[in-house]
Amino acid sequence: MSIEVFRRTEKKYLLNEQQYSELFKQIEPYLLKDKYHKSTICNIYYDTTNNDLITSSIEKPPYKEKVRLRSYGIPSMDSQVFLEIKKKYNGIVGKRRVDIKLSDFYNYINNNVIPTCNKQIMEEIDYCFKKYKLNPSLFIAYDRLSYYSKENSSLRITIDTNIRSRVEDLNLELGDSGFLYFKDKTYLMEVKVLGSFPLWFVNAMSSLNIYPVSFSKYGKIYEKLIKEERNV
Repeated sequence: MSIEVFRRTEKKYLLNEQQYSELFKQIEPYLLKDKYHKSTICNIYYDTTNNDLITSSIEKPPYKEKVRLRSYGIPSMDSQVFLEIKKKYNGIVGKRRVDIKLSDFYNYINNNVIPTCNKQIMEEIDYCFKKYKLNPSLFIAYDRLSYYSKENSSLRITIDTNIRSRVEDLNLELGDSGFLYFKDKTYLMEVKVLGSFPLWFVNAMSSLNIYPVSFSKYGKIYEKLIKEERNV
């Protein structure tokens, strides 16, 4: 089983169709397509009964964490899925994850059978589940294009579209349908790097007046759901 630990800086940008087109005219010569260049990513976010993790995260504390189950495409019970804990401290993101079968994840959730995987990371995740008494809170899916820099493979750029969510049927195997967050053609670009951004990227962004934004998919969708509830 593969085990991955990430620690990097992440910046996010919201682009309209024209900005996206113009930007990629400038930066695409510096990029290569990722091995899994085109994918649909599905996530179940886990939270407390009162959604304490996401409400705390929205307040932008120095330290915050999220727990989620992720798949690439719609999984079957025998598919590999990723159980992740994502932490952010003073702008630096750390992600620890294990990949397990979906059936093993349900055996863990329903019967407390610890999956066979990296013990240290799984203990960390298990501690969060028990400490916060986590339950499935929100399903989020999106269609992603993934790139990395020709000169520095730690620089990764992803483009997410069709961000959608649901609060029912919170199981990955039940499909990737949901309500769209954006009504127009909006692109969420995430740039992840160990170190600083290269000059070609900085120059392209500056020429198009594209600046970082604070945008958490889980946070923004949760805020929208709360707003809609209050307006009912």
